Amino acid sequence: MFDLERWQEIFDTIRKNKLRTFLTGLSVASGIFILVILLGFGQGMRNGIENEFKQDASTSVWVWPGVTSKEYKGLNPGRRIQLVNENYDKASAMFDDDIEYGSARIFVRGISVNYGKEALIYGVQGVASDFQFIENAKMVEGRFINYQDEVSNGKVAIIGNKIKKDVFGEVDTPIGEFIDISGIPFKVIGVFKEMEDREEERIYIPITTAQRTFNGGNRLNNLSFTLPPRENFDEAVAQAIDFKNGLREYLQQTHTIAPDDTGAIEVWSAMEEAKRYYGLTNNIKLFFWFVGVCTIIAGVVGVSNIMMIVVKERTREIGIRKALGAKPWSIIGMILHEAIFVTAISGFGGLIFSMALLEIVGPNVEVDYIMNPSVNFNVAFSTVIVLIVAGTLAGFVPAYRAAKVKVIESLRDE
Repeated sequence: MFDLERWQEIFDTIRKNKLRTFLTGLSVASGIFILVILLGFGQGMRNGIENEFKQDASTSVWVWPGVTSKEYKGLNPGRRIQLVNENYDKASAMFDDDIEYGSARIFVRGISVNYGKEALIYGVQGVASDFQFIENAKMVEGRFINYQDEVSNGKVAIIGNKIKKDVFGEVDTPIGEFIDISGIPFKVIGVFKEMEDREEERIYIPITTAQRTFNGGNRLNNLSFTLPPRENFDEAVAQAIDFKNGLREYLQQTHTIAPDDTGAIEVWSAMEEAKRYYGLTNNIKLFFWFVGVCTIIAGVVGVSNIMMIVVKERTREIGIRKALGAKPWSIIGMILHEAIFVTAISGFGGLIFSMALLEIVGPNVEVDYIMNPSVNFNVAFSTVIVLIVAGTLAGFVPAYRAAKVKVIESLRDE
């Protein structure tokens, strides 16, 4: 039942002790504010990491050759490993059931690229048709390389959206235009878009054309694959680790590399890397929770201390109330109402301010590995409810002490 007189007493007490009440509320509000902001930035880190991994397919596995660092089977260290077409073909056949998409890649070097009289400084790479899905490239115009382009050694090129803007800005569409690569005309058949501009500074041509036209032989610079999606994250990570280990073992045996010479063949798995980063962000979030909860506890302790002071100051008043017949629970209720009111108003104030700040500032945050800091409202709201319950318990101790005050002793209090 709504007790108007009780609320008038609470507001009278607050008016008489404005500074004390303000500082108490500030400690509670700051606890919620700090917790929500920390949780928001914890989620922002997770968002940033997810965004980084979205640049390539999330289940991608990449292979780069390196240099041997150990003697093995009579072969000296310092050998540079060279991947070849046979490595890609055999790996694709061996792990056919585990592969969703696959492509070898070659970097075309020692060439000149021109559009009309304009010299271009963009890199040229030979790739297969599946590379679009491995690199997660979105086609905005035309199409990507297809199987027919590969078997026919097609003189076709796919350019990045940044190249389109920088080079073909005055042309309605670059599709159908020709660029010269070392004097050989390549027809532009598609424009792709990536999440970062630097990824759009590439020109893709069929890998067969790159090898045969520009003296690539059967050499490859790296291999890339994607694995089929799994039902949950842990299964996907386990699948990636098994595939990565099997692929490395095959390449080490083929190129006569010591099993423990990990630098000779670099195999990178997006899922395994994601697990490492997510584990780090989870630990950071736990730390943020710890700091935030400790701050809230400090605020709750402050509420308890203030309520004890309130009880001490109103000892005589409480004695008079009891002498006039006030029940112990009405005394407890009087103290608890004030504790709950201060805790609730401060907690919700801190929640609203922190959520509003994240809503306004969050989308504009542009920091490496931090993207759109935010927090689930239900989590934040539940935290405030827990805070109010904690504030109630904090106020109960001094309220109970107030109810136990003996009438004679309280009336003697000065």
